[in-house]
Amino acid sequence: MEQKVAIITGAGSGIGKATALRLAKSGAKVGLIDLHEGDAAAVKEDIEHQGGEAIVVQADVADSAVLEKAIKRIVQRWERLDSVFVNAGINGRVAPIEDLSPEDWDQTLTMNLKSTFLTVKYAVPYLKEYGGSIVITSSINGNRTFTGFGMAAYSSSKAGQMAFGKMAALELAEYRIRVNIICPGAIQTNIGENTFTDEANLAKIRIPVVFPEGSQPLEHGAGKPEQVADLVHFLLSDEASHITGTEIFVDGAESLLR
Repeated sequence: MEQKVAIITGAGSGIGKATALRLAKSGAKVGLIDLHEGDAAAVKEDIEHQGGEAIVVQADVADSAVLEKAIKRIVQRWERLDSVFVNAGINGRVAPIEDLSPEDWDQTLTMNLKSTFLTVKYAVPYLKEYGGSIVITSSINGNRTFTGFGMAAYSSSKAGQMAFGKMAALELAEYRIRVNIICPGAIQTNIGENTFTDEANLAKIRIPVVFPEGSQPLEHGAGKPEQVADLVHFLLSDEASHITGTEIFVDGAESLLR
């Protein structure tokens, strides 16, 4: 990744932060896009402390005009774009379908799926110049597991990301742009801050699912953001030059139990 330019959305925490640090360590110049400028600024400081380069752009990834300008600003800084990590997203409202408001549904689909489309759309013109790689953060939910009771909107958005990523992989192959999708399971992040659970109504739809030996067979606990970052680094790098249109589950076999 030496001297290559990467953009990361949701770069201020969790998987986005870990990936930003991993890419910078590998020599990439990193554009950090996040709704919370202070969080991204702290990541920038960490990158510069280890001798790397980064720029922070505060943006709502669901706002097309704002996001387009954010991506353009990063490209103008280094005059190229090689990699994009489409990572920003929320869990949103967790509630039974009959209790989920249309506004809750729209918010989750907009923040997760529409923002994925917008990020790729506005990055493609720059990626076409040299070719490059896109990685989309989807989830095991909606793709291999469906026991997230009350997460109909979230799972639908994550399944949509999978389909979009594969369509994009084929469409963009002629421009030497690769697109892959990662599907994390339980990872130690702060996404819970964007989760609003309707516990009072969830009880009526829950079906008991019990794993006496635990639900994460490989390491018996949630994964670390750095473990996902290593995968993203590989997929964005030239080492993955013949991999596109592929989903990779990074969950310690969690989803194979369900």
